[in-house]
Amino acid sequence: MASLRKILKSRLLIFLAVIGPGFITANVDNDAGGIFTYSQAGAQFGYSLLWTMIPITIALVVVQEMAARMGAVTGKGLSDLIREEFGFRLTFIVMVTLVITNFGNVVAEFAGIASSMQLFHVSRFVSVPVAAVIVWVLVVRGTYNSVEKIFLTASAFYVCYIIAGLLAHPDWKAAAFATVTRPQAAGIRNYGYLYMVIALVGTTIAPWMQFYLQASVVEKGITVRQYRASWWDVVLGCLFTDIVAWFIIVACAATLYANGHHDISSGADAAEALRPLAGEYAYLLFAAGLFNASLFAASILPISTAYAVCEGLGLESGLDKKFHEAPVFYWLYTLLIVAGASVLLIPKLPLVYVTVLSQVANGVVLPFVLVFMLLLTNDRELMGEHANTSGFNAVAWITVVVVIALTIAMVLTQL
Repeated sequence: MASLRKILKSRLLIFLAVIGPGFITANVDNDAGGIFTYSQAGAQFGYSLLWTMIPITIALVVVQEMAARMGAVTGKGLSDLIREEFGFRLTFIVMVTLVITNFGNVVAEFAGIASSMQLFHVSRFVSVPVAAVIVWVLVVRGTYNSVEKIFLTASAFYVCYIIAGLLAHPDWKAAAFATVTRPQAAGIRNYGYLYMVIALVGTTIAPWMQFYLQASVVEKGITVRQYRASWWDVVLGCLFTDIVAWFIIVACAATLYANGHHDISSGADAAEALRPLAGEYAYLLFAAGLFNASLFAASILPISTAYAVCEGLGLESGLDKKFHEAPVFYWLYTLLIVAGASVLLIPKLPLVYVTVLSQVANGVVLPFVLVFMLLLTNDRELMGEHANTSGFNAVAWITVVVVIALTIAMVLTQL
């Protein structure tokens, strides 16, 4: 018994030492764009899109695990490996695409900050600049360990959405049935339905996540010896983030959809609509959760972009580096924050369109990133005995094919 207790204690300490990259990356996934997308899915289609959560969660676990495993085995970031294996020209194209896509996501995060603080009667001309300064100082003045602790604390606040879902008093039987029931053929032929499915995939398995996760695994110094504990970090993070997503859809389906509020303009609009339907507490939790998620993601997304670009170009990067040691890394991070926050100060900007479009763009770009990851994780010279199994390959390739097929179907349906 004493030896068993010693083994369990040892494993717990190892897990606590490596926890962070997987859990943080998965939870940032529920950012302002994600919360709005999940809210819109529930408001427009009720419980009928809950079936997507199971296959999306499986795909998320597989994709995130591949990124973490590559980082632990090779000690290199994803864009670094793409440059080494596929050349600079292709890497440059990938980096440009990623910067453009991620910029849309950064704008969506500051839109989430603005709209959430407006619920508490704070103007976006105050909240956005203040938030931009906070996230800049947090990263530029902090170290990897200090920043990671703050991000892990922010992850815990996502429980707000689970409580808000419970306060909405949904039809649990209908929600459970919709989760395990295949979609109706009529829905798949509908442009709006397909658009929302792609947005759900794009917001849950975003391309930036793989670059950030792998880079943070490398910077944290996780190796193959500690990888089993890191595996749990990845899996538990993925499960928690999609449980939160499930509750957001359920909360909006049980209140907004059930009462005919099918069109919402933002995550804050969903929170405001919940107020008379689910009560003051649900409204406050939803609004506070939106602010936390937006501020959290407004820090992480520029970091992930800076990581990817600097690795791809062979430049110094990392939160433990000083500004003068990694100037391109920190200047790109600064530029993304300043530009993303500045866009929010443009009057009459169609924030809803930008937010949803950024999530759909994620879904469209995702297959290309996954193809690179699959080629790398199946390279025996690179990964050795830790190369992909046939099961992982099957799930990852199915994800690639399904996202491409959904995108084509959406375009054809629109035409």
